[in-house]
Amino acid sequence: MKKIINLLSLFLILNFSGFAQLDAAHEDLTKRNTDTIMGWNFGGKFKLDMSQVGLVNWNKGGKNTFSGIANLSMHLNYIQEDLHWSNLFEMGYGGQIIGSKYSKAEDRIQFTSKIGKSAGKKWYYTGLLDFKTQMTMGYNADDDDLKISNWMAPGYLFLSLGMDFVPNKDLSIFLSPLTYRSTYVLDRALSDSGSFGLDPGQKILHEVGAYVKFFYKHEILKNVVFQTNLDLYSNYLKNPQNIDVDWRVLFDMKINNFLTASISTHLIYDDDVKFKYDSNGDGNLDAEGPRVQFKEIIAVGLAFEF
Repeated sequence: MKKIINLLSLFLILNFSGFAQLDAAHEDLTKRNTDTIMGWNFGGKFKLDMSQVGLVNWNKGGKNTFSGIANLSMHLNYIQEDLHWSNLFEMGYGGQIIGSKYSKAEDRIQFTSKIGKSAGKKWYYTGLLDFKTQMTMGYNADDDDLKISNWMAPGYLFLSLGMDFVPNKDLSIFLSPLTYRSTYVLDRALSDSGSFGLDPGQKILHEVGAYVKFFYKHEILKNVVFQTNLDLYSNYLKNPQNIDVDWRVLFDMKINNFLTASISTHLIYDDDVKFKYDSNGDGNLDAEGPRVQFKEIIAVGLAFEF
């Protein structure tokens, strides 16, 4: 965990000294210039990434593969001189077929609503609601019959009160010393097994803690956009020193009006999500504990903005 915090600290220092912008939805809310559009603003983006490998009598070996990931992002924002309200909905789903075997590559739903009233230059009194879950069942990579997740298993709901620091249209840091988080495990089998930090048979876990939500976005080169979203959470009631991390990084490259290429990473550390491991090297999974989760996607696809 110490390595993760050190890595995050280095990342934040480097980015504070460099470029920074908000994600598209938040950027619409924080512009304070003559081009700012007061009132309601709606927009979105649909993106489909695909890759395929076909082999016929290929002497070097290998298997036919196909993968595809679809992502949808929509925002609905309201802005006045001293009031900002942003609503962002994102969902993504994708899978891959290797030979005749199918597995998921992406599955997420997230809705964020943030309303802020000016507290003076650069600061806003802010309330935030954030909800995350997935659409379909997930299975262990090494055991196709072992279910490890499902719709609302887990599901996370954050309700936060705090201050939003917006020094310019390029940066937003939301700081909440008072956050309620509920974790839902509505799948009976996963609930009975005590998954995601809940006691066996428990379906909802209530927590109170501190929450930080951090946004950057910047066009580092023409048609090349860098974006990062970082969420940090500490549970006051249990092991507050073990900080949960949800960190997404995206390089989005626009080829033309429809073609795009992207490189994205997603790092998660959740102290309540346990993984089995071999503690003494005898080949048996005799212990369990939290682990860093990491995903990387390199993709080329089609994009449509509205």
